[in-house]
Amino acid sequence: MEYRGMKKWRPFATMPKQYIGLKEIINKQVEVAQPVLTEEQMEQINFTLIEALHTNKQVYLTYYKKGQCITETGFIQFVDSLGNLFIFIDDVFELKNKLRLSELIDVRLA
Repeated sequence: MEYRGMKKWRPFATMPKQYIGLKEIINKQVEVAQPVLTEEQMEQINFTLIEALHTNKQVYLTYYKKGQCITETGFIQFVDSLGNLFIFIDDVFELKNKLRLSELIDVRLA
């Protein structure tokens, strides 16, 4: 009797995998291609980053990660143009975030 009950419920053991697969499919549908920036746009982003760093002004950052464009507010703490990275502290959790400059789509002073 016990064996039968286990067999009856056995097909449900795969359901979490199905949900994970479904979630991945849904996430893929909302993915977008990373926008390609012009040289002028990249220069403007770099200028704004440096200004925000030196004046300690809050910025709106839009960056590309895993198929999505994400916008956050925070403060620039460090910029390394040659190393293609920058560090910002987000407003919500006050955590340091290290990102590549090449992931940036837009930066605006708040």
